Amino acid sequence: MVADADSLFSSYRERVLEHLFVGGVLRELWLQGRHDVEVLRAEVDGAGYDVVLESREVVRHVQLKAARVGGRRARVGINVKLASKPSGCVVWLYFNPKTLDLGPFLWFGGVPRAPLPDLGLKVGRHTKADSTGHKADRPNIREVPKRCFTEVPTISELITRLFG
Repeated sequence: MVADADSLFSSYRERVLEHLFVGGVLRELWLQGRHDVEVLRAEVDGAGYDVVLESREVVRHVQLKAARVGGRRARVGINVKLASKPSGCVVWLYFNPKTLDLGPFLWFGGVPRAPLPDLGLKVGRHTKADSTGHKADRPNIREVPKRCFTEVPTISELITRLFG
C-alpha cells in the first residue's frame, strides 16, 4: 500500500516533507532563541529553489531533494539558476517512509553569504524518453553526485550550515 501511495501521491508527499523540513528548522531556531526568521516559498520550481530562509541577515535559497532512508539514488539534478542566488544551497532530505521522520541530511552549499559550489558540467536528462526512446538533455540542470554532498546528521547541525 505504501508503494502505491508513493507513486499516486508523490507531489503530496513532497509537500508534506517540505512542511516537515521547514517546521523542523523553525522549531530548532525557536529553541535556540532565534525568532527573527522569514520563510518564503517558491510558487514554481523555475528558479532552482523551493524555499527561502532568512535569519540574522543571512538569506538562503534552498533546493530540497528527498530520498528514502536506504535509497540508492546516486545523484540529483540541480538547476543552474540556483547558483545566481545569494547563498544558494541544496538539502537532500532522507526520510523514513513509514514515519516520515527526517534525517540524516546531505548538504551542498557554502558558508553563509558564499555562493553555491561549482555544479560541474554533467548536463541532466529527462527521466522519461520520447516516443523514439530518446531522453532529451535538460540544459539548465546539472547532475551532482552524492559524493559532492556532506552528511549532516541532525537539524541542529544543519542550522549551523545554513546560518552559521
